[in-house]
Amino acid sequence: MAKTQFNSRIGLIAATVGSAVGLGAVWRFPNEVHSNGGAAFLLIYVACLLLLGIPVMLAEFSLGRGARGDALSDFKRFTPRSHWWLAGACALFASFLISAFYMVVAGWTLEYLWQSVTGELYEGVTVANMDQVFTAKLSENLTSTWQPIIWALVVIGVNVLILLQGVQKGIERLSNLMMPLLFLLLLVLCCVSLSLPGASAGVRYFLMPDFSVITPDVCVDALGQAFFSLSLGMGILLTYSAYYPKDVKLTGTAFTVTGCALLVALLMGLIIFPAAASFGLADGDAQLQGTALVFITLPEIFYQMSGTRVWSILFFLLLAIAAITSTVSVSEVCIQCMQDRFKLSRKKSVLLVFLPFVILSPLCSLSLGSGTGLRLFGMSLFDFCDNFSTNYLLPIAAFLTCIYVGFVAPRSLLKNELTNDGTLRGKMYKPMMQLIRYVAPLLIIAIFIYKFF
Repeated sequence: MAKTQFNSRIGLIAATVGSAVGLGAVWRFPNEVHSNGGAAFLLIYVACLLLLGIPVMLAEFSLGRGARGDALSDFKRFTPRSHWWLAGACALFASFLISAFYMVVAGWTLEYLWQSVTGELYEGVTVANMDQVFTAKLSENLTSTWQPIIWALVVIGVNVLILLQGVQKGIERLSNLMMPLLFLLLLVLCCVSLSLPGASAGVRYFLMPDFSVITPDVCVDALGQAFFSLSLGMGILLTYSAYYPKDVKLTGTAFTVTGCALLVALLMGLIIFPAAASFGLADGDAQLQGTALVFITLPEIFYQMSGTRVWSILFFLLLAIAAITSTVSVSEVCIQCMQDRFKLSRKKSVLLVFLPFVILSPLCSLSLGSGTGLRLFGMSLFDFCDNFSTNYLLPIAAFLTCIYVGFVAPRSLLKNELTNDGTLRGKMYKPMMQLIRYVAPLLIIAIFIYKFF
């Protein structure tokens, strides 16, 4: 049976951008910028996208489209009797763990969207007590026994309904609808934020670098953010590129996806930091860190703006879109592998993949509450799924993929895929091969050495 393909170039770009432009760009990026000194981090992040992001993306694109399989069989296609399939296994396991806790995070966004619509989020709030009220709401919404579990199950249900429709009617149709809406919401919120009094201080913090704050930690975090924001090492790009028609220009697609991911990150920064500056939140304020940034600080800002519920609804709708596109794309890795490995129908594959999440995602949620005992290696189950996948599995999978494409797979693989079997000029082939062979793997090794040794 012929491999399913995306129906249009716009559709495949939207789907791939949707896989990259998820919670990594919309939620994680502002946190990383604030934690690492502002614009200096942004500058290094852009360099990392070019030196690491695009080469690793092209390695995954080339292997995925060249092999036309899943995260495991892609490596077996060219080296059937080797153990290189373990690289795909790392990506597959990472996607499974990420899916488990992403369902919980996506549930939080839907809950806050619903509470914004009903007005419940702002009940009992005054300027004097808003910090205490929003902090208490965050604690209740994230760590109560049943609320986050119910919303996580809603997210699982939404994902199942979308993914049962398949690649074209499910993933592609969702992306064609959601991605333009996401960019429209970003632009609207960005214009509102930049129009606030005193917003220029936040713009300067985000766009004017202070090079004195650059440290090895900042560089390592920028590399990690480049990984996360482009979905590298998760098997998503291997899976999606198998759906690409043969005439798609992989190099152009990689630059387009990276550019869109960077644009979303820039717009998010121009939403968060000007608004924070306008309402007097200092650079070192704890409210600008981690989960508090989205679920405490921004509701406080919306509360002080005219049209509170409108802006709150728009923002959490934006976050929900990013969350759903993330969960759909990362879940598709496991679904495609199930279909290819066991020759199951789409329906059976989707249901079998999501069955464990019905148990694992609630356990991840429960592990955030006090006294549950759901801990691994001193971490909650939620944090373990996050940290183990992000710190270990993703970089290992990306490193092995680069070594495989650069040294193990037929040398013609990358050249044929980047030139569409010789029908395109191959100007990018040689520099990309060098980046894939040497620069990207060395950067990944540097991350490991610095972080763990």
